[in-house]
Amino acid sequence: MSERGGVPGEGLVKGLAVTLKTMTRRSTTQQYPDVAPELPPRSRGVIALLTENCTVCMLCARECPDWCIYIDSHKEEVAVAGAARPRQRNVLDKFDIDFSLCMYCGICIEVCPFDALYWSPEFEYAEYDIKDLLHDKDHLGQWMATVPPPPAHDPHGEPAKEETTAARKAAAPTSSAARPTVVRPEPGPAAPGVTPVAPEPGPAPAQSPEPGPAPEPGSAGDGGASR
Repeated sequence: MSERGGVPGEGLVKGLAVTLKTMTRRSTTQQYPDVAPELPPRSRGVIALLTENCTVCMLCARECPDWCIYIDSHKEEVAVAGAARPRQRNVLDKFDIDFSLCMYCGICIEVCPFDALYWSPEFEYAEYDIKDLLHDKDHLGQWMATVPPPPAHDPHGEPAKEETTAARKAAAPTSSAARPTVVRPEPGPAAPGVTPVAPEPGPAPAQSPEPGPAPEPGSAGDGGASR
């Protein structure tokens, strides 16, 4: 008998039962690389860059916990018609990601306010030298072709803020036009046989007392002594 009080050979029987159960199933081994694997729609393969949307705000580089994003840019003056002086804009010169340091957390994609970074399911970018895992903006831009389209919006879900705002603006002129306009009639001549009612008189304003006769000189009223 075993130390735990079980039946001798019970573990062996359970192991053989699992083996026999597995032997009767069909093998599901994926023949990679001859057969491409079916990846989930939100798989994190590599980060792709849409250069046209990047404004060099540096949010992705600041929020990266691994500090694996390197950005460099310069300013250019843009002449605007009707403006007193030309404006300046940032031009992206360098955007590199070191995938030997990246931990695929996705923070850079979440904080990007202009949708310049996307997840691509591409994962076949292994290199023999670790230095070759530093990819520039041109290589990151090539992976944009493999970025899948966004999933369709759930019809039973909450609509987007942009859709709500557009619907509110479209309904605003209609509601104001459908609102009835109240027209007040102007006072006209009274109808024949109808005596107009005069407004009731209000309380009379308080009147100031009439001035009395002036006191004679030498009287006690003027405060002087009689002579």
